Amino acid sequence: MFEKALVLHTVLKNDAAAGRSVEAGLEEIKNLTAAIDLDIVAAETVVLPRINASTYIGRGAAERIKDLVRENEIVLAVVNTQLSPIQQRNLEKLWNCKVIDRTALILEIFGERARTKEGVLQVELAHLSYQRSRLVRGWTHLERQRGGRGFLGGPGETQIELDRRVITDNIVKLKRELDEVKRTRQLHRAARRRVPFPIVAFVGYTNAGKSTLFNKLTHADVFAKDMLFATLDPTMRQIKLPSGRQVILSDTVGFISDLPTELVAAFRATLEEVLEADLIVHVRDISHPDTEAQNQDVENVLRTLGVAEQVDKGLFEVLNKTDLLDAEERQALTQASTRQAKRFPVSALTGDGIDDLLKAIDAALAVDRTEYVLHVPASDGAALAYLYRAGEVVSRSDNEQESVLRVRLGAVEFSKTQKAYPQVKYEKSEP
Repeated sequence: MFEKALVLHTVLKNDAAAGRSVEAGLEEIKNLTAAIDLDIVAAETVVLPRINASTYIGRGAAERIKDLVRENEIVLAVVNTQLSPIQQRNLEKLWNCKVIDRTALILEIFGERARTKEGVLQVELAHLSYQRSRLVRGWTHLERQRGGRGFLGGPGETQIELDRRVITDNIVKLKRELDEVKRTRQLHRAARRRVPFPIVAFVGYTNAGKSTLFNKLTHADVFAKDMLFATLDPTMRQIKLPSGRQVILSDTVGFISDLPTELVAAFRATLEEVLEADLIVHVRDISHPDTEAQNQDVENVLRTLGVAEQVDKGLFEVLNKTDLLDAEERQALTQASTRQAKRFPVSALTGDGIDDLLKAIDAALAVDRTEYVLHVPASDGAALAYLYRAGEVVSRSDNEQESVLRVRLGAVEFSKTQKAYPQVKYEKSEP
């Protein structure tokens, strides 16, 4: 682990007064750096009139930071932008320390956090794709001083020179392994489709509170902490809604601004859980100063995944962390949300607003349901149990021969009932 690190948040002068908060941007890159246990001894924002082709930041700022690095014995500098291989190498020579950009930092975090086989393979693929782009004339090697698939290298262990042919061969091998894992995941998804439970997928900016909300709703123990990218591998749990309907909740990896293209491609299979969802729930940190910009980032990533139509229609939004707002802000948010059908203020930490959220999810999933009158033989306990799990039982009457139920079922649920329990007779309920 590097003992001392420098964090630089770079902002172009023309962008400094628009869009994102400069202070929030610096805080985010500091949190990202802290997520891999680096000791941040200096952090600052550098406003640039223009991008310098050789060092990204201006020569004067680069010389000043050189002194800062030397005085504080800094061994790693994190620059919150995407550096070209030439810019990275020039800064390393000037500052005499390791330099990584935003992409490498995010990949490093993912490398440390991935736990499932697919997650590990995807991170390795993303690392190799990034490293291949670094192989330019004069680039020597990536030094490593600890295990894993990281970029945070230094003297201490064997130095590895990765040429383009070796990296390409490894990428081909990893893609082959990933294809096998993807086939297994497709089988799992196919099995879930045969189970007539709707899937509700949580998406959102990293650290918006998705896992905390997921734990609150499912009583699970998914790792949830106030840190960026606390969740990387998707988790699924089954819960019962107020109507009695069973649904599957999916907790996915958080998004972030300027998400590395290598990760968007490598984690596409993981994020395909979103494509399978019957309802996408966007969890937002409503207390964050950049909440609107974060909202736009999430919507942009969802569009690249192929759910632009759902984004355009308006996502189901959970406005989380209301406990961090003052009373006046909470009241204004509640009043504004009553005028917008798909926005729900909650606090995943305190549980405030959770009941209303569950009712809203229940109602949203009930839109495609049709009410049927089903005649179930009195001895068929399995069919009765299935209908209570899969549908919303509105009423029931029993006699010696049969049970007559009024049940709301979706198209998939009704089809499964017909195939699995042909002895159950049905008719559509009159309105």
